[in-house]
Amino acid sequence: MGRKSLKEVRQLEIIKTFYKVAKKEGYENTSIAKIAKVMDINPSLVSHYFETKEDLTYALIDHILERYLLIYTIKNEEAVTLADLQKTIEMLFSKKWNLLFDDGLFYTFYALAFREKKIKAKYKTILDSLRLALASMIERCNEMQLTNVPAPKAAADLIFVLVDGAYFYLSLENDKKAYAERLEYYKNKAYQILGMGHSFHSDRTLSS
Repeated sequence: MGRKSLKEVRQLEIIKTFYKVAKKEGYENTSIAKIAKVMDINPSLVSHYFETKEDLTYALIDHILERYLLIYTIKNEEAVTLADLQKTIEMLFSKKWNLLFDDGLFYTFYALAFREKKIKAKYKTILDSLRLALASMIERCNEMQLTNVPAPKAAADLIFVLVDGAYFYLSLENDKKAYAERLEYYKNKAYQILGMGHSFHSDRTLSS
């Protein structure tokens, strides 16, 4: 890969600053002027790269996709191992995955998707890309006879239904022990969908 241009570097700096300011003060209270102040630059420089706050929002959502897809970074895409698949499931149901993007901003943008078609399309791209990447990994494991999942795309979809529902529900949970137990429970359900049994704890974690 070639080096990023100065424009790309500057745009990424602005996007990251936008994220930090919006995370701290809320999306509605974030403006180009505030972003420029934090970066100690003239607001016109921010506007040079992103004319409006909406343009910045679209760019940040694209950045989310790039960050989320990092979980699929494996050493050899042509020779996926069972460990690669397990590592992906462990990542999906982990604090690290949940912290990739602030919950408050994620759901703020998600709500905007119901009013703005462009944001809706971008969110669909994110969710479709994540599902397709997992389905592809399952299909490769099937081909290598490491797994025997009858419908990889349906399995990937179900796993992300678990992921999406889990993190929305768990964002309301303040008890750390209950959070960890519930997340482990959902993860084990994902392993069952793949026919891989449970991970480290049993269903009794929640039923006891």
